[in-house]
Amino acid sequence: MTKSTSLQSLVLVAMSAAIIAVLSQLSINLGPIPLTLQTFAVGLIATLLKTKEASLSVLIYLLLGAIGLPVFAGGGSGFQALLGPASGFLWGFVIYAAVTSTLTSANSPLWRIFIANIVGDTFVFILGALVYAFHLKVSLADSFTAVVLPFLLADTIKIVLITVMAPLLAKALSTVDYFKA
Repeated sequence: MTKSTSLQSLVLVAMSAAIIAVLSQLSINLGPIPLTLQTFAVGLIATLLKTKEASLSVLIYLLLGAIGLPVFAGGGSGFQALLGPASGFLWGFVIYAAVTSTLTSANSPLWRIFIANIVGDTFVFILGALVYAFHLKVSLADSFTAVVLPFLLADTIKIVLITVMAPLLAKALSTVDYFKA
């Protein structure tokens, strides 16, 4: 890896973490977990970047929130957010990024991008529901009803948008040789 490639990688990771932070601020409260564009940002980044960079982007986003920057949904921050009832969703983003990025490339057919994002987002829902149920001492069924069911349609729409936008963005960014091929 050359110095320019390494610098380019760092810039992409930092910009991606910033995109996640900005899109997490666009939220609508639907109950205990807000509807945000975090999953959209994570899915798009995971589809466009290599696995290492996509995962690192999410980890830096979490680190920024842990040190107190108001990057989480609704301006939340602090280490306690990474351990609380909604923390499973935040940690699930790391898995989403790693899984989806591993399963896709810039040349992936649309169906593969869609399925890879469904799989990645499913990990967010599973981990989010498990941690929520554990913290609030409710059944998995109650957790699923409270923190997964209300988001299924919105996340499906986000994934359709990712599926359509990612190839267009990949083509537009093809002059930047660091995006995965």
